Amino acid sequence: MIVAGIDVGSTATKGVLLHADGRILGRALVPTGANVVRAAERAFQEALRTAGIEDWEVCFIVGTGYGRYKVQFGHAQITEISCHAKGAQFLMPGTRTVLDIGGQDTKAIKVGEAGEVLDFCMNDKCAAGTGRFLEAAAGVLGLDLAEIGDVSLRSRDPLRVTNVCTVFVESEIVSHLAKGRKVEDILRGVHNAIAARSLALLRRVGYEPGLAFTGGVSRNRGMVRALEERLGSPVHASEDSPFMGAIGAALYARERAEHAAAPGKA
Repeated sequence: MIVAGIDVGSTATKGVLLHADGRILGRALVPTGANVVRAAERAFQEALRTAGIEDWEVCFIVGTGYGRYKVQFGHAQITEISCHAKGAQFLMPGTRTVLDIGGQDTKAIKVGEAGEVLDFCMNDKCAAGTGRFLEAAAGVLGLDLAEIGDVSLRSRDPLRVTNVCTVFVESEIVSHLAKGRKVEDILRGVHNAIAARSLALLRRVGYEPGLAFTGGVSRNRGMVRALEERLGSPVHASEDSPFMGAIGAALYARERAEHAAAPGKA
């Protein structure tokens, strides 16, 4: 039995294929762009290609993310909050708190022993302290988004960034550059500001040590370090962390498929 999870995010769309025994067979990440329906299809087809699997071999598909209802070839839709919690508990057993930093929002999730959502909160009013915020900082500094985390780790004198608003951070960075501050010190300040904002969200749901860090920003080593220093405990992130929503969706798809296949079930 093979199932799939498709996570349609505001910035990127992820696809994961999962075997009944829990093995991840294929994964894909594509830009969401303006055509959400097409992005979901592309992520699914790319995941199939990486796994060497035909679409008819996939028996159940769950869509998640803000564009989950645009996964027109899917069988069910489940919120990304539930999927991130379930995926984190599966990949990182013992997880009790999840921090998901995506392109446009940040979510703090309290997780139960079975991967169920006990509580959550999010900054859904603006893109402050999200991937978009980091993208704006990278742009004004003339750096690629993928490199700013490592650059921030070279800092020896982090400065204090007072603004986490995506609209105003560019002017603050320009001001620091004009004063001769080093790029790495500015970036460390940016990462520290996001970590402080994230901690406020985590405290609202009841943070417990052993944080699972998910979403696209989890690839940023500087962000992992800033969170660990702020929390005073390890932050768990892996190569699969950006795919956590899709993994959770695939796990729900497996449950639905197993239920349908059980004796006496339609």
